[in-house]
Amino acid sequence: MSLSSPSASPAAPVLPRLTQAHAPLTHSVEVVNELGEREQVQIPAERPLTIYVDKRELVTLMTLGAQPELLVLGYLRNQRLVESVFDIESITVDWEVHAAAVRTRHGIARIEERTASKVVTTGCGQGSVFGGLMDEVDRITLPEARLTQGELYGIVNAIRLKETTYKSAGSVHGCALFRGEALLTFVEDVGRHNAIDTIAGWMWMNTDGKGPESGVSSTLSGGTPAENAASESLHAPMSGADKVFYTTGRLTSEMVIKSAQMGVPIVVSRSGMTQMGHAVAQQLGLCAIGRATNRRFVCYSGADRLVLQPELAQVPVVPVARGGAGTAS
Repeated sequence: MSLSSPSASPAAPVLPRLTQAHAPLTHSVEVVNELGEREQVQIPAERPLTIYVDKRELVTLMTLGAQPELLVLGYLRNQRLVESVFDIESITVDWEVHAAAVRTRHGIARIEERTASKVVTTGCGQGSVFGGLMDEVDRITLPEARLTQGELYGIVNAIRLKETTYKSAGSVHGCALFRGEALLTFVEDVGRHNAIDTIAGWMWMNTDGKGPESGVSSTLSGGTPAENAASESLHAPMSGADKVFYTTGRLTSEMVIKSAQMGVPIVVSRSGMTQMGHAVAQQLGLCAIGRATNRRFVCYSGADRLVLQPELAQVPVVPVARGGAGTAS
C-alpha cells in the first residue's frame, strides 16, 4: 500500500512517497532440543532486498524487513548518495521480487564513480559501504550536548523493558534513538548497520515536534490532506543535537561515523568499542559509552559530555532479618 503526499506548490519541499511493505519478522521452525524432544521455536526471518536507484541496481541488503522504506532512505543518507530527504521522490518496496525501487527528483551525480569503491565492514547483514569511511569526518562538527548518569541509567532500563524480537527469537541487533530518557524510536534488524540506517531514515521523515514513540511522519501515518500539506511545507528533518543513539552492537568506526553524520553527539552501547571507532570518536569529540548494563558502564571518549552522578552507581544495601530455629518471622 502506498500513502502519497498531496501536490504542493513548486517552491514547497515535498516528502517522498513511501510504501508500507512490512514483512513478518520471525519464522517458526521445528527443532530438536538436548532431551531429544521436538519443539517449535521462532527465528528471525532474514530476506534479501535489492535497491534500484532510478532503475540502476545499487546493492542488495539482508534485512528483517520491518521498515524497509526507511532502511533504504537511511542507507542512501548514510552512504552520502543524497544530501536531503527532498532529493527522493518515492521509494517502492515489493517483497514478491525482493526489490526497492527508488526514484530521485534530479538523479544522483556521478553515481558510478561514487559507488565504485567499496569498503568491507564488520557489520552483519550489510557487508560494505561506498567510498572512504573517513571522507566526512573532517567536515563534521557535533553540537554541544550533555547526558546525566541518571538519564543513562534510564536509557539502559528502557531497553531492558522493551519487548523485542531478540527476546522471542534472538540473533538480531537493536538500535534506538532517545531524547534524554524518552525513547523516540526502536529498530531491530539482522545487522546493526541496517538498524542505524533505518533510524537515519526515520529522522529524515520526522520533525522535532513529534513525541516519543509517535511513529513516522504524516506521509506514513495518513494525516488529512491539509495536515500533510502543512507538514511538507514546514518540514524540517529531525535534528540529532539533543539525541542519544543506543545500539546493542559494538561501536566500530563506521557506527561512530554514521551517528556523527546524523548529528547525534552521544552514543551508548551494551557492547564494547574498537580501536578505530575510539580514534574517530575522539577526533569528533563524540561521547562514546560502552558496556552499559544495569548500573555499570565505561566512557571511552567525550567524558566532558557525561554529567557523572557516582552516588547512583551504589546499589542500596537491603537489611536482612536474622532469625534462628524456632524464631517467629
